[in-house]
Amino acid sequence: MALEIRRLPRAKADLIEIWRYIARDNEGAADRLLDRVQSALLMLSNQPVAGRARPELHDDLRSFAVGNYIIFYTFGETTLTVVRVLSGFRDISEDMMR
Repeated sequence: MALEIRRLPRAKADLIEIWRYIARDNEGAADRLLDRVQSALLMLSNQPVAGRARPELHDDLRSFAVGNYIIFYTFGETTLTVVRVLSGFRDISEDMMR
């Protein structure tokens, strides 16, 4: 059974920021990226261990790349929690996961 997908407020803000950044040049591309992120989240809700463990950032954190962006998430028995969605070009630190 698929896990419920929950997006933390910061992850929601990340997705809005990403969409706005891409949409300045191409709204269609921005929409397609968000569709790809949603598809990845649906897959992860069924296969949560598909992402890479990220113990250097947080004990339970995992990540999954979608294009140039990285979904950071945790999961439990019933819920997959999206913590952040960040550009893969950024230097990612533990502080960014709080």
